[in-house]
Amino acid sequence: MNHDKGTLMQEEAVRSGSMTEMVKSAWGRRKWLAIVVFAVPFVTAVSLIMFMPGIYRSTATILVDRQQVPESMVRPTVTSALETRLHTISQEILSRSRLDALIRQFDLYPDVRRSSPLEEVIDRMRKDIKLELKAVQQGEDRRSATIAFELSYDGRNPEKVARVTNTLASFYIEENLKARERQAVGTSEFLKVQLADAKKRLDAQEAMVSEFKKRYMGELPQQTDANLNTIERLSTQLRLNGDSQTRLRERRDALARQYAETAAQSPDGGSEGAAERLARLKLELRSLRSSYSDKYPDIARLKEEIAALERTVAEPEPVTDKQNKKAAAVLSPQLFRIKQSQAEVDSELSILKGEEGRLRSALSAYVGRVENSPRREQEFREMTRDYDSTREYYQSLMKRYDDAQLAESMEQRQKGEQFRVLDPAVPAAYPTAPNRLRLIIMALAASVGLAVAGVMLAERINAPCHSLDELRALTTLPVLLSIPLIVTPEDTARRNRRMRLAAASVVAGLVLLVGVSFFIAHGNEQLALLVTRGRM
Repeated sequence: MNHDKGTLMQEEAVRSGSMTEMVKSAWGRRKWLAIVVFAVPFVTAVSLIMFMPGIYRSTATILVDRQQVPESMVRPTVTSALETRLHTISQEILSRSRLDALIRQFDLYPDVRRSSPLEEVIDRMRKDIKLELKAVQQGEDRRSATIAFELSYDGRNPEKVARVTNTLASFYIEENLKARERQAVGTSEFLKVQLADAKKRLDAQEAMVSEFKKRYMGELPQQTDANLNTIERLSTQLRLNGDSQTRLRERRDALARQYAETAAQSPDGGSEGAAERLARLKLELRSLRSSYSDKYPDIARLKEEIAALERTVAEPEPVTDKQNKKAAAVLSPQLFRIKQSQAEVDSELSILKGEEGRLRSALSAYVGRVENSPRREQEFREMTRDYDSTREYYQSLMKRYDDAQLAESMEQRQKGEQFRVLDPAVPAAYPTAPNRLRLIIMALAASVGLAVAGVMLAERINAPCHSLDELRALTTLPVLLSIPLIVTPEDTARRNRRMRLAAASVVAGLVLLVGVSFFIAHGNEQLALLVTRGRM
């Protein structure tokens, strides 16, 4: 086993030595080809790299200061996401008019402006401006919240690049304040208009409700209890009135009986003439008619007596009041007092009758109000439904309007969310593009690779035999002898001339490549940014 291992190592050493000999032999034959294939791309790449302008970058860090007043005290009206607002502000700042003014102010891209239209220059500046958000994760759901952002700008002059970056940062700060104030003012004005419209509708509905209450005063549902209490009070008064009238009627009947008894017992009662009796009966009839109807029994009796007396005395004309008074004047004092009491009772009955009519009329009115109350309640409920909803809407708008005014005042005093420059942009000490050392190393590796590939390709295309072993391996014919190369002085001179001509051609070609590279790369910022990795 050790013998096999030694044999393998010997074979590997032989192959390694053979490979080394082959490389040395190929280098000796193709070294000038390898040098030219290496030099052309390497010199070209190095020239481009060295002639490309340096691109400097300045970055300003802007901190997002949250609202200084607690949100529990003043609710902000600007509720849009910070990222959305930044995108909107970026569109405003990167507009054609804003960038055109900035380009003219700082005299940016003078070479590009001479050879390209303004739109291309503005598009070029948009690509040179970069915005990067800085966020942290917060809350249980680990949602990211933007706390700052970096604004950068790329250009050839480091001092000018820093000034442009700081100017752009000030634009973001100003536009944020303007946008927040504009949105707060817009919200307040919108709510003010909506509040005025709601106030008009509320006033109109209040007028309708007030007119309804005036029109149906007493029939409103909230007055039903008062109406029922009044009906009960009027019913009580009417009942008391009826009791009083009953007592007065009883007293009047008693007085009439007393009068009749007194008149019958009076010494001159029998001498009372038919005419005097007729007058007395008519007085009683008139008194009873003031309190009772004609169907009352006493009235019917008096009518019969009066009719009989009238037939007796054949009285041609009715007795007048004057005669009645005259007849009453001849009465005795006791009968006269009874007559006065009867007159007082009749007067009180008349008053109670009037009061009864008034009470019945009032009672009927209040009963009608109670009966109409359900219908008025339905009408009032339908009317107040819209009124209540409008009033709630108005009150909610009023609260929102007050909150919007507070938010507007907060934004005007710059107490809301603000942008603040944490780290201003400073001139860069070293260019960020191109990374020349890295590019040169890459060009060197690529050129070496091209040279090796060129030599291998030439060896494969043109593969002569360089030794007796290669010739014997190539053919089965026997090799008799080997004749060395015979070099004459003329061959040496010819080879020297060719070498000098080739060297001059190579040098001229390289100089030409350097000139072309200078023409292409000098001042070409786009090329510098294109070939540099890590460009944002």
